[in-house]
Amino acid sequence: MTAVRCIDLCKTYRQGDQDIKALDHVSLEINAGSFLCLSAPSGGGKTTLLNAIGGLDAPDSGEVWIAGRRIDHLKKSELAQLRLMQIGFVFQAYNLIPVLTARENVEFVMQVQGLSAAERVRRSSAILDEVGLSGLENRRPAEMSGGQQQRVAVARAIVSHPALVLADEPTANLDSRSSDELLRVFVELNRKYDTTFVIATHDQRVMGYARRVIKMLDGRIVDDIEQHAD
Repeated sequence: MTAVRCIDLCKTYRQGDQDIKALDHVSLEINAGSFLCLSAPSGGGKTTLLNAIGGLDAPDSGEVWIAGRRIDHLKKSELAQLRLMQIGFVFQAYNLIPVLTARENVEFVMQVQGLSAAERVRRSSAILDEVGLSGLENRRPAEMSGGQQQRVAVARAIVSHPALVLADEPTANLDSRSSDELLRVFVELNRKYDTTFVIATHDQRVMGYARRVIKMLDGRIVDDIEQHAD
């Protein structure tokens, strides 16, 4: 089953007096259950492609399909509902709500989805345990390390069992040990729930965990590598 299909995507940004092609006729298919990295130097197009897949930014032309549904022409309200119910996001800046505890941050999406308080507690406890944060449920972000905060962000992204998780440079602010711990969590969640992971990164460590690496340069795909990952 195809989780993501991108067809001939183009996106141009104006920078000063120059036009920068962030996406230059990009076509890509990603199977459900994949663990895939988008790799590129800064400005290579990986984040723009990730944002197009997640409906955070529309391409100038081309098509984006998620689980058989075309999304690039949806209304803002329809995109918001799609992201809420089907896509989990993990950003390098964590984007946690400072006044909320780890549990409350994880429960936030489920609250918006309309789940009962009892179900939110059950799911948040289970996922925080899975990502190694059992016992830290009542800590606020300022009371946690960067690696712990990123795990809260991952727990929030995965708690409602989305079909697709998009992560943008998730290890950028982490040391090597925290990065490896986070990536092992990604791999375990991918295997357990068959969740599709698409990670934009220039971190070689992250690429080592991926089963497929898409390399981009100047808005184009220049290599597509299938590899074994432990």
